[in-house]
Amino acid sequence: MTQPADAPRKLLLVKLLPNLVSILALCAGLTAIRFGIAGNFTLAVLLIGVAAALDGLDGRLARMLKSESAIGAELDSLCDFVNFGVTPALILYLWGLRPETSLGWIAVLVYVVCCMLRLARFNVGSKVAVGEAAEKSSFIGVPSPAGAMLVLSPLYLSFATGGAVQLPPVLVAAWMVGIGALMISRVRTPSFKRITIATDHARHVLVAAVVVVAALLTYPWVTLLTLCLGYLGGVLWLAVRNFRWSPIK
Repeated sequence: MTQPADAPRKLLLVKLLPNLVSILALCAGLTAIRFGIAGNFTLAVLLIGVAAALDGLDGRLARMLKSESAIGAELDSLCDFVNFGVTPALILYLWGLRPETSLGWIAVLVYVVCCMLRLARFNVGSKVAVGEAAEKSSFIGVPSPAGAMLVLSPLYLSFATGGAVQLPPVLVAAWMVGIGALMISRVRTPSFKRITIATDHARHVLVAAVVVVAALLTYPWVTLLTLCLGYLGGVLWLAVRNFRWSPIK
């Protein structure tokens, strides 16, 4: 028997899981601000990392469950703006920029606006075939999750050295503006989703992943700082390679 035209549509409950993961990521990011205000920056950074992990999970769940939707894509983008734009900027401001209130707040505004523009460019590009192809093998500009982890590097440096090395607020503000500029730049950055390896090397990659996780649990600040430096090294390597192979006009 066919259902009447005005019958409510039904949806499998499991298909709501990707959106639930996005909302949980948003809750983690907002809670990080709460702990930052309370001065618990260790837990604040941890929650930003949780938000980044959940951000990488929701899209894969949507594809696996065949539940991609326009609403889900917009929800993911809005959560990214809060988690990787607003939250890390406020955490860094609360941690090391309040002595330079005016300059620090300008840096916060610049970074957040750059993150918004980066996400808007990605959203527009993903809807156009040419833009989508352009970000398959590498990203154009630093993605917002990577930008969030990079911008917190001054905090990692201070905690890794027990407070012995702490950048002055002016340099922290300059670093924040610089990462914002990288996010909206045309510089190509690594896309780990498209990296391929030889089958014989798979076991080495798995062992390396275990080492990284163990290092994060044991020496979190040193490991985070090392990962950020490694990522910036990859960005520099891509820039040099593209410059070397670009045709001279």
